[in-house]
Amino acid sequence: MSGRTSNPTVGALPDATADSPVVPVALTWLVWSLFAASVVVLFARVRLDAAWEVPGVVGIDGLTALMWVVVTFFSGVVHSYSRRYMAGSAHEVDFFLAVFGFTVTVMALVAADHVVLFALAWLTMGLVMARLVGTMDGWKQARVAANVARTYFLASSALLAVSLATLWHATGATTVSGIAAAADGLGGPTWAVAAIALVLAAMIQSALVPFHGWLLSSMTAPTPASALMHAGFVNAGGVLLIRFAPVVTVDAALMLGIVVVGATSALLGKLLKAVQSDVKSELACSTVGQMGFMIMQAGLGFFGAAVTHLILHGFYKAYHFLGAGGRIERTAPTGGEPRETSAAGVAVVLATGLAGGATFAALTGKGTSVDSGLLLVAFVVLTTLHAARGAVDRVSLPATVRYGAVPAVFLPAIAVYALVYEAVSAVLSGLPVVAAPTELRALHVLVALAFGAAYVAMEAGLHERSRRLYVALVNASRPHSGTLLTSTGEYDEH
Repeated sequence: MSGRTSNPTVGALPDATADSPVVPVALTWLVWSLFAASVVVLFARVRLDAAWEVPGVVGIDGLTALMWVVVTFFSGVVHSYSRRYMAGSAHEVDFFLAVFGFTVTVMALVAADHVVLFALAWLTMGLVMARLVGTMDGWKQARVAANVARTYFLASSALLAVSLATLWHATGATTVSGIAAAADGLGGPTWAVAAIALVLAAMIQSALVPFHGWLLSSMTAPTPASALMHAGFVNAGGVLLIRFAPVVTVDAALMLGIVVVGATSALLGKLLKAVQSDVKSELACSTVGQMGFMIMQAGLGFFGAAVTHLILHGFYKAYHFLGAGGRIERTAPTGGEPRETSAAGVAVVLATGLAGGATFAALTGKGTSVDSGLLLVAFVVLTTLHAARGAVDRVSLPATVRYGAVPAVFLPAIAVYALVYEAVSAVLSGLPVVAAPTELRALHVLVALAFGAAYVAMEAGLHERSRRLYVALVNASRPHSGTLLTSTGEYDEH
């Protein structure tokens, strides 16, 4: 903000409860009530094997109950955080109405069985999120960002409509469950159109490359909206693939294509993150990469792992977005010294990775046979180890202590990941497809080797030595020109 100094502010923060409008207070209590009710529904689903449905309209299965708990929890945190963040803003009531409306829409989406209701919920979810991106509508950049997001989301909705209409024509079913039941009879050009449109819709909503532009252009959104976007909205692509898993698993070639798409986004997300100069853009590029990992897991046939990843990533990203301001305050400029890599450090990382892979395989049973489960274990180890190293690197430790700190953080983390995965898979056990490991093909191995080599090269900092690559990455991560600030003073105008 203009005129800001580094001197600490003296005095208490404003009391969010003083003279607060009724709407934010009521909606905050209501969303936490929905969370409590969702926990009860999940408990009933798991312990009592209870299920509720309005035949042909909505159905509450394990995925519905689980996502209700996750979505209402994140929404409750955002509502509570926004009580102070939006206090005194002229947009306060509209913002809370939009956040609550988004929450209810997502709850409707994961419960919808009729394809028309599903499509309408998908469309509404995108339009409401675009409204949140443009909350500060007196700010030209915010209006442009909202229009960019809306364009992408309308394209995603159109692709989903094409897919659902094609599936209805091919199967005669007007429900998601009916399409899943008839998926074994799908094939040929009709199936290809429906499946490809489905995957493209998921890619846009999850901001996968090359559709990541809307996410990088959404920096004008208030911080709580960004947290909801990165912790909840982008997960919709994974939910879509899980709901229509019987459709996308018809052909192994499509599943392999999904793996390639996910691997590309995972690698480019990491590269794009390395050239960002502000916290929110860095987190946005991280989301692109993490959604790539999630889609990869779906492509390998482990839809339970994809749900696990989107839940854990949601917690991680919500925490980092809501704490982004504190991170700026705590971080001091450094000399940008590159990370030193010694032979001992490499040996420790390799041994830690192997131990983590064995732990994950022992706890989940995945990776014990020659199929795509081997790649699942490898990718989970890679992502968890990278997160553990990042956590250790943020703490000033002697080199000898650092060698022990990485496995001390990583091994419990991957054990927790495995246990959460097992719990999630148990909750999802009633779905048509939870795990459908594919045969390990030469192209799978090639993708894995290429991914591993590129990842190691990035960890070693080889990408930092090419000016041409740096410029290409900066250009690839540039948001829409209309969303860029020309003067920091514009922050204070609205």
